[in-house]
Amino acid sequence: MPAKPSVMYRSLMKWIAIILMCVATCVAYGIIHDQITARICVEYFTIGHPPAFPTDDPTLLGLGWGVIATWWVGVLLGVPLAAACRLGRWPKREPRTLWQPLIRLSAISFAIATLAGLVGWIAASNGWVILVGSIADRVPADRHVPFLIDLWAHSASYLVGFLGGVVLIVFILRERQREQLRSGT
Repeated sequence: MPAKPSVMYRSLMKWIAIILMCVATCVAYGIIHDQITARICVEYFTIGHPPAFPTDDPTLLGLGWGVIATWWVGVLLGVPLAAACRLGRWPKREPRTLWQPLIRLSAISFAIATLAGLVGWIAASNGWVILVGSIADRVPADRHVPFLIDLWAHSASYLVGFLGGVVLIVFILRERQREQLRSGT
């Protein structure tokens, strides 16, 4: 027997809520992250990215790129996370139960991005890594090290966000499976 429209509507709203929570968390993270990295190296945004904003102001660049560079990450995390929380016969996860894991993932991403930026600084300061190609020509030489700091921090954020998202999805699926086994149905 098909579900009633009101049940289907509530279920759809929970899917949408999970996706929007992920987008909001990722965008908030991106804005905070970019507020910091734009102050380390504004050229990372003005030279290293396509021109999206006619400004060199780090606050505006951090706000703009914080949204542009992360909303889609939230969607890419939110859709499979919503599926992991809501599909199937196992007990469903409510959207409100995801705030803590999403904030924890953001905190871990931030910590590792900070460490990666530090490693990037050490590596670039010692000449172990350098900018190459046309970007090296376009970025002023005295801004290469800060540029690489930002590059390492941003790369770490994306990597940890992706891997952490996969871990979170697997964790939720396993948790739902355990709940199903405990309930005996």
